[in-house]
Amino acid sequence: MNTLRNILAGGVALAALVLLAAPQAEARPQYMKQFPKQYPALQAEAKMNKCGVCHYGKSKKNLDDYGSALKGKLGKKNEKDVEKITEALEAIESMDSSVEGKTFGDLIEEGKLPGTDPEE
Repeated sequence: MNTLRNILAGGVALAALVLLAAPQAEARPQYMKQFPKQYPALQAEAKMNKCGVCHYGKSKKNLDDYGSALKGKLGKKNEKDVEKITEALEAIESMDSSVEGKTFGDLIEEGKLPGTDPEE
């Protein structure tokens, strides 16, 4: 009985260590909250794609063209000021996307998420 208890305790301890050692996500919920408010026609798409609005691939370090543009206009990491987030979203609308001849604003007006995965 003690052996079973020790094995169970060891398993719990190991699981706790793995969870503590796992990399923590740097979620930016304030951006995902503001994007659908700014572009209500894309609310369903944004909700379905979540981080995929600005990121591609498995790593959240991978910014698509839209995410890179937004990062450049925000000015500071993890901006929380809603007004500054809104200003940055508006500022990048006129920037060229990776889609030839289209700005991010053009794609948004067409009902498409503006980010383009460079791997596609």
